[in-house]
Amino acid sequence: MKNNKSCPECNSNLEKVYVSIQGAKNKALSYQCPKCDYFGFEQDSSKKIIKELQDTALKMRQKIVKLSQDRLGMYINKDVARSLNLKGGEEISVSLPDKNHILIEIG
Repeated sequence: MKNNKSCPECNSNLEKVYVSIQGAKNKALSYQCPKCDYFGFEQDSSKKIIKELQDTALKMRQKIVKLSQDRLGMYINKDVARSLNLKGGEEISVSLPDKNHILIEIG
């Protein structure tokens, strides 16, 4: 689909393209030049994608490790620990709301 915007590099007409962004459900509106490979993202569309990615819950797969005969454990990723400002030796509260979920409360 053609658009009336011009490429700042070569002055050609930019094409309006919706681009998939990894981790986002919505697509971002991009203006792309078919001649010189210039591209730019529409500001409101970009802000919506950034907000969506920031609001997405962090999910990761982890293995359970055996600590001793009757104890199991799980390592906390360093990025998660830094984000939550966790330090070794801190106390946390652990709840089991059902058989498929573990709730950890800090503080």
